Amino acid sequence: MTTGVLVVDKPAGPTSFDVVRRVSRLFGREKAGHTGTLDPAATGVLGVCLGEAVKLQRFLMEGDKAYEALVAFGASTTTEDAEGELVEVRDPAGLDEARVRAALPAFVGELRQVPPMYSAVRVDGRRLHESARRGEEVAREPRTVRVDALELLGFEPPREGRAMARLRVACGKGTYVRTLAVDLGRALGLPAHLAALRRTAAGPFRLEQSIPLEEAERLGRETPAALAARLVPLEAALGFLPAVRLSEGEARDLRHGRLLPLPEVPPGYSVALGPGGEVLAVCEPSGGRLKPVRVLQGTN
Repeated sequence: MTTGVLVVDKPAGPTSFDVVRRVSRLFGREKAGHTGTLDPAATGVLGVCLGEAVKLQRFLMEGDKAYEALVAFGASTTTEDAEGELVEVRDPAGLDEARVRAALPAFVGELRQVPPMYSAVRVDGRRLHESARRGEEVAREPRTVRVDALELLGFEPPREGRAMARLRVACGKGTYVRTLAVDLGRALGLPAHLAALRRTAAGPFRLEQSIPLEEAERLGRETPAALAARLVPLEAALGFLPAVRLSEGEARDLRHGRLLPLPEVPPGYSVALGPGGEVLAVCEPSGGRLKPVRVLQGTN
C-alpha cells in the first residue's frame, strides 16, 4: 500500500478534485484526498493524501496558510476574483503605494469576514456557490478569521483603470483572501478584487518541496519509483504534533482502541508511534490517558 502525501504545485485551471484524481491515477489507487481546497484559478501548494494518509486529512487541513496575492483596485466582481462578472468600476487615480501600505495594519489580527457567495460554506444545508449559481443572495453571518502577516511586496500605479498590489498573506484556516482583497479596497474607498493567488504554504507543506503536476505525471509514466520517492511520509507530515513512542504491547492495545495510561500525556492532539517509529494513530488526552482518535491500519 502506497501511503504518504504528494505536495503538488497546482497549476491554474483544474479543480483541487481534478488534481487528486490525476495523482491517484498515477499511483493506481482510488483512495486519495487533499489537505485544503484551492480555487481553479489559484496555483501553488496542494497536499494530496494517498492510502492511510487520507484518514489524516482533517488534521493536516488545520494548519496555517501562506499566499502571494495580486489585488486589483478599480473594479469589483460577482465572485470577488478575476473569474466573475464586473459589478462596479471606479477610476483608482490617486491611489499610491503609501496609501496601500498604511491600510494594511488594520487587517492583521482577528478579523470578521462575511464568506463570499461563491464559496463552499454551507447555509441551511446548501453550499453558498450552489445558491449563487441560481442567482440567489443568501444572508451570511460574519466569521472570525486570523491574519498573522500582511506585507506589501510590490505596487503598480493606476494604468488602464486598474492599480495592482502584490501582497504576502500569512493566515489561519478559513480565511478568504478574496474577501480580504475586497475589504482592503473598501477601506481605500475603491472597488477591488483578487486578480491572482498562489499558495506558498499549507500547514507543514511548503512550495519548495512541491512538484508541478505535469512533472509528477511525467515521472509517473517514465520513472514511478522517482515519483514515489517524492511522497512525504506520515512521520514528517505530522511532525508539527508532539509524538509519543509506544512499546509493542502499548501499540497493540492502541490499535484495538484501548486508552493507554501513560506517565505523561501531551495536551491536545499527538501522534502515537510504534517501536519502529511508524505512525500508529492520532490521539488526544482523556482523563490522563491517551485516547486514539484515528487509528491507521498500516503505513508501509
